[in-house]
Amino acid sequence: MTQSHRLPQDAPQPPPPDPAQAQERGGGRIQVIDRLAALLEALARNGGGASLKVLAAETGLHPSTAFRILAAAGENGLIERGEGGHYGFGARLVTWAALRQGETDIRDLARPVMEWLRDQVEETINLTLREGDEVVYVERATPHRMMRVEQVIGSRAPLHVTAVGKLMLASGGERVVRDYAARTQLPAYTEHTLARVEDLWRQASQDLAAGYAFDNEEAEIGVGCIGVLIRDPAGEPLAGLSISAPRERRRDEWTGLIQEAGRRIEERLGKGRGA
Repeated sequence: MTQSHRLPQDAPQPPPPDPAQAQERGGGRIQVIDRLAALLEALARNGGGASLKVLAAETGLHPSTAFRILAAAGENGLIERGEGGHYGFGARLVTWAALRQGETDIRDLARPVMEWLRDQVEETINLTLREGDEVVYVERATPHRMMRVEQVIGSRAPLHVTAVGKLMLASGGERVVRDYAARTQLPAYTEHTLARVEDLWRQASQDLAAGYAFDNEEAEIGVGCIGVLIRDPAGEPLAGLSISAPRERRRDEWTGLIQEAGRRIEERLGKGRGA
């Protein structure tokens, strides 16, 4: 279910072949990696977005060479091509960057707080990052009880069926939610899944205003979650924190605890980056 960040099918045809292309495989260095790094640096200098013409000019690459490298990077989620032909950093790069805050891994920063929250509610606590149209589970703290909900680290779930995913969608506004719905068609995983865009936007926007969201058996029957966003020092959504429990054990009063845990992680992020 991984979403592939492919260049649109109506993307323009590549420029004429580069006469130097045949020489790319020579030498002791892997030139394509050097050239991709140069393109990424050029994107960063231009605020994270630039046209093919600008990128080729700033890196000294022939336009056809730059086009091919950007297309391959797009296939791997490292680059995205938006409207108007501008290139930008892809969701996979953003996810990797989110794993590191200064010299400290966000998982290391979050783990003590996750363990504190686990001990308060005696249920599983998850840390998630967004990658494209899915959340990825990158850390967890599990309780010492036989019957518990567990998400495998590295597993994924569509945004619209998770508590934190709905908050991530809503943080981008209604247009982002509608675009997501058009791309994915909002597949229903249970009878409780919000499979109509109007329902998804109404619920997600209400959740964002409240500062927390519920997953009411929308991904799996019998499982209920509570989630909050973790924001970076600039106020942008960085990750998600959630409590996963059997639905009959989940308690609405845990919303205050998970919001407090989210604030604690944000404070640790700020200190870790010197904010």
